[in-house]
Amino acid sequence: MQLKMSRDELQAFMESEFPQVAPDFEIAGVAPMQITVRSRIGDKNLRPGGTVSGPTMFALADVSIYLAILAMIGPQALAVTTNCSIDFMRRPAANTDLVAHARIHKLGRVLAVGDVLIHSEGGDAPVARASLTYSIPPKRS
Repeated sequence: MQLKMSRDELQAFMESEFPQVAPDFEIAGVAPMQITVRSRIGDKNLRPGGTVSGPTMFALADVSIYLAILAMIGPQALAVTTNCSIDFMRRPAANTDLVAHARIHKLGRVLAVGDVLIHSEGGDAPVARASLTYSIPPKRS
């Protein structure tokens, strides 16, 4: 399978379609059926005590799979999450960006299924694991 959107095209799509969150995410690399995305962590992402919030990690997982799917099918703004399960496995390092490695396992006409491992930047052990299913809108003729 070949990519339909490059790293730069995906980043431009995010900036155009989702300007409210695009600055929070950087696409570090993209390949067929997989992507690496960095989430820039700041004060707005922290819970009391300095722990990265669960919603921040969920957003990273969700955006990562979304971008991995778009890289394969092209710009489809209306692809949507239909299911997500996330396991928070250990506390992320404080004041450190998060890096997500997403893989698509099934890319059909209607559904895509994948998983995401999230690490603190520079860390070996994952801090969260997510499994997501996306609905792909029908192609317009």
